[in-house]
Amino acid sequence: MELEDILARRRMVRSYRSDPVPRDTVERIVATVRRAPSGGFSQGHRLVVVTEAATRRELARLAGEDEYVAAGGQAWISTAPVHVFVGTREESYHERYRQPDKLRDGEEIGWPAPYWYVDAGAAFMLLQLAAIDEGLAAGVYGVLPEQVPDVKALLGVPDDVHFVCVVTIGRAASDPQETRLVSRLGQRRLALEELVRWERWDEPVKTADA
Repeated sequence: MELEDILARRRMVRSYRSDPVPRDTVERIVATVRRAPSGGFSQGHRLVVVTEAATRRELARLAGEDEYVAAGGQAWISTAPVHVFVGTREESYHERYRQPDKLRDGEEIGWPAPYWYVDAGAAFMLLQLAAIDEGLAAGVYGVLPEQVPDVKALLGVPDDVHFVCVVTIGRAASDPQETRLVSRLGQRRLALEELVRWERWDEPVKTADA
């Protein structure tokens, strides 16, 4: 599939068919993490793939699906056949940047942004695009901060791996609530000039024929 076609199909899906995804397909999708960018090639990404129904139901409970359904929504987290926990190990970055070739005046650099989270976002996007390339759909959910320890305990995630999000993967099903719940259908897409500046932030945008 061409990248343009993949991007045209990229959206957050909240309705899945229950049929499982073949193991080899899931393996190809999660293998993209090895190609995900990371500062200094720190490779701090950490994934946990979940397909067992009982674990998926418990993840859905921790994510608040029961309350969501009680408020009129439909269960979608528990029905997604594949969940991928996306985590990041911050210490991998510090370990890498304490190596001699990365030190500045003998010290680790200051971090203007937590690149371990930046890179985890890039890994999440690769997972979503890889799922689409396989003819599947993907979504994402998070949990409240107080639920993170329970999610990590459920999946046996070590203390030094931070929770970022969980990606859902499966075959999309029709969603009768899509028009009510999907933000892109109720919010206008910003004009490009509101998102992208050229040369300087405060320079007026010039069109190609100006």
